[in-house]
Amino acid sequence: MTEKQVFELLGQAGAVLSGHFLLTSGKHSGTYIQCARLFERPEIAGRVCEALAQKLKNLGAELVASPAVGGIIMGYETARALGVPNIFFERQDGEMTLRRGFSVKEGAKVIVVEDVVTTGGSLLEVINKLQEMGADVVACAAVVDRSGGKASFPVPYVSLVSVDAQSFDADKCPLCSSGAGAPIKPGSRSLK
Repeated sequence: MTEKQVFELLGQAGAVLSGHFLLTSGKHSGTYIQCARLFERPEIAGRVCEALAQKLKNLGAELVASPAVGGIIMGYETARALGVPNIFFERQDGEMTLRRGFSVKEGAKVIVVEDVVTTGGSLLEVINKLQEMGADVVACAAVVDRSGGKASFPVPYVSLVSVDAQSFDADKCPLCSSGAGAPIKPGSRSLK
């Protein structure tokens, strides 16, 4: 599946939003990719995650892991397409933690997936936790990379689509000065 086809599927699912948004990084943007809208449409989400799995299938992964909340369904669908188990990490007391009886055996080959990468912080945190547990993280992946090529990981990284959406420091945001109203935060980072 081409990048253009993936972006069209995101559009069909209503996942490409325009407005005034507050990103996890604290910056503002006029474009937001809300993959929760993609996962509202299982027939489209399945195709997208299958396309990602195709890029990862030759790595010999035994497990897919993802950060909650945005990566849970994505991890599940990608693991299903790869035919391997799936786990997810949750933020507890500000730190990514493996809960719910999930475990990772030492030396397990793991792929870490996320829906959207902006700074790559959550993905990197999960990679680090897995490596501390003795896992062999063979790659990380995302549906959407909106980092502008700035996200960096200690393992190979794959994305299906790169979105070069402008973002602005809050004090220099043209949307704020144009009277667009306060930015909204549609993401899940602030969930308790």
